Amino acid sequence: MKYNKLIRDNIPSILEASGVEYTTHIVSGDELRSYMLKKLHEEVAEFSEEPSLEELADIQEVVYGILSAYGWDKVALDECASLKRYTRGAFATGLVLDEVVE
Repeated sequence: MKYNKLIRDNIPSILEASGVEYTTHIVSGDELRSYMLKKLHEEVAEFSEEPSLEELADIQEVVYGILSAYGWDKVALDECASLKRYTRGAFATGLVLDEVVE
């Protein structure tokens, strides 16, 4: 079965232990960023279908991978999120914008 998708680093060891034959290759740069975006969409779709902490953790792991693929770090992400939270707020109250009248 063909997959052509980004997998977690330990999947080859798991496949080997199960006696499964497989092929892999390594991507980097723009190709890695493209695979990371596809993986993010995949994980968000899985969470949307069946919300759970495990699925949310998968999204978080992909976000960490995206940070690495772009050469960013968690501290910078946290600082950016804090600034947006300070200037624009969070999503804590469930506030929905119905309409803007111009």
